[in-house]
Amino acid sequence: MSDRSDLTVGLVVPIVDKDGVVIDSVQASLTDSDLATLSDRIVTRVREHGGRGVLIDVSGVDVLDSYAVYTLTKVAEMVRRYGTRTVIVGIHPDVASAMAQAGLTLSHINTAPNLEEGVEALQSKREALGDSPPAGS
Repeated sequence: MSDRSDLTVGLVVPIVDKDGVVIDSVQASLTDSDLATLSDRIVTRVREHGGRGVLIDVSGVDVLDSYAVYTLTKVAEMVRRYGTRTVIVGIHPDVASAMAQAGLTLSHINTAPNLEEGVEALQSKREALGDSPPAGS
């Protein structure tokens, strides 16, 4: 199931639901208002439709400030209440370095270098929790 039209913040942040995984690809640095809207839409999507996981791709972002890190952390905490795991993917090394220098961490959120490894991280987390999909799924 793919649905971009009803879950788009401007034309910057398309949200796609693919096989029960909500995928959000952030294409540029977002304002605080954009981040709040993004958070609301992801949490609403998971609350209303469930989901095996949330992948947030930040490869198009050149800086993650304290509010962005706070928002990503809160999104992960909120969707976890619905049994859904979050993986942040695509953090560039320069962004990670700047975050570390500023003392910002995503310590309670799984991260992966790209979408493919993010999907694998969600799958391995499900298996570790004994929540594997039925054979043949």
